[in-house]
Amino acid sequence: MQPIRLISSVLTVGVWTLLSRVLGFVRDVIIANLLGPGVLMDAYVAAFRLPNLFRRFFAEGAFNAAFVPMFSKRLEADEDPIGFARLALSGLCLVLLVLTALAMIFMPALVWATAEGFYGDERFGITVEFGRITFPYIFFISLAALFSGVLNAANRFAAAAAAPVLLNIMLVTAMSVAWYQGGAVADALIWTIPFAGFAQLALVWIAADRAGLRVRPTRPRWTPEMAQLVRIAVPAALAGGVMQVNLLVGQLVASNYDKAVSWLYAADRLYQLPLGVVGIAVGIVLLPDLSRRLKADDHTGAREALSRAGEISLALTIPSAVALMVVPLPVVSTLFERGAFGTDDTAATALAVAIYGLGLPAFVLQKILQPLFFAREDTKSPFRYALVAMVINAAVAIGLAYAIGWIAAALATTVAGWAMVWLLLRGARNFGNVARFDARFKQRLWRIIAASVVMGAVLWVLWILMGPLFGVPGLRVIALLLMIVLGGLSYFGFGQLIGAFRLSELRGALRR
Repeated sequence: MQPIRLISSVLTVGVWTLLSRVLGFVRDVIIANLLGPGVLMDAYVAAFRLPNLFRRFFAEGAFNAAFVPMFSKRLEADEDPIGFARLALSGLCLVLLVLTALAMIFMPALVWATAEGFYGDERFGITVEFGRITFPYIFFISLAALFSGVLNAANRFAAAAAAPVLLNIMLVTAMSVAWYQGGAVADALIWTIPFAGFAQLALVWIAADRAGLRVRPTRPRWTPEMAQLVRIAVPAALAGGVMQVNLLVGQLVASNYDKAVSWLYAADRLYQLPLGVVGIAVGIVLLPDLSRRLKADDHTGAREALSRAGEISLALTIPSAVALMVVPLPVVSTLFERGAFGTDDTAATALAVAIYGLGLPAFVLQKILQPLFFAREDTKSPFRYALVAMVINAAVAIGLAYAIGWIAAALATTVAGWAMVWLLLRGARNFGNVARFDARFKQRLWRIIAASVVMGAVLWVLWILMGPLFGVPGLRVIALLLMIVLGGLSYFGFGQLIGAFRLSELRGALRR
């Protein structure tokens, strides 16, 4: 995949992911307004995080980290990739059925383990009920992840990237209809989740068929290929899902503080927007590309792909991080502060957003660096690094909670994120020049940082000048849009001037 094709593929995934995250914001704004920080929202967040956590392990995290490189190499060499995918699908179905049944039975224990602070009040029983309804989502979304991996390996990214849009469309529609009819919004939200998972599976299944990749379940068999898949997937279960585990530790700490789970969730949704649009999109495209290049011994091309992926990622991530750190308050107030979401909730959420913003480049860099290991079918090294990062996260979150309260959870996530990046960079040195960013990346990185600092100063001045407008409900959306436009112009204008990037390269990718 040529650099311009790599960038265009990242943009394809990024645009669909952006649409999904924008709709996700609409969903979260509705949740914050109609449910509000409190019992129902806390219960929803804790319940839905359970299938999302296991999804990271059994789908995007562990399974895809093992499956995509193996499938990509078989596709490149024409070594019966469909037969391999069918066996993987059948084995995954079996594991997911067992997991779902056990989770439904032992849901009270799962809730206690992940939100211990709920025990003894009404949130616990509601979370258990919500968890049993939402958990089957993992079955459908994990199978959808396999079909997405098949499509991605064949350089067909659009359908897989579009699938999450269905989830948010269905949730927004269900809550809106329930509110309009005077029904229970929380029930509509929870019951729609498993049906949305089925819709996502149907979309990518049909897309794979139309691409000529007809993957069907078969009788599960234990073959050498499946044994290799499991050996790679087990350590990747932690390496790929370390961020979710760290967020879960944060939830465990926050569950002991009133409304803190809801505040962290709202903050998480904000920094997940650039992370999803940039970091996850790059990781999705980069993993099969690196796998094919390493199979063909194209080490020069692999280094070029890594460097260009890092370049475009940080060119979009660093300014986003600066914005989240400099002006979190107007962003949170504009998006969330209405209905049951009050000014105190805005202030608490903005503090968490600023801390998460500090860690945003680290979260994106993880998505770029991990494929270096996964493409070589090395998941044990990231597994070890993830263990260290998890220990750091738990030590900071639990250790500082007594001194600074619930915000220790956000700080711990950021510290652990940078620790993970340092460990990945250190471990990747063993791969030689393939794992080293090239001279062009290093030259542009400092210019990207300089342009981001200038943009941050512009945003700070705009916040001082337009601060009163954010107190007027009818004007704050316009004020925020104006800040975004002027901040973006200052960043891209100054960045182009000092050579941080070339807008002509972006235009070329967009034309493709």
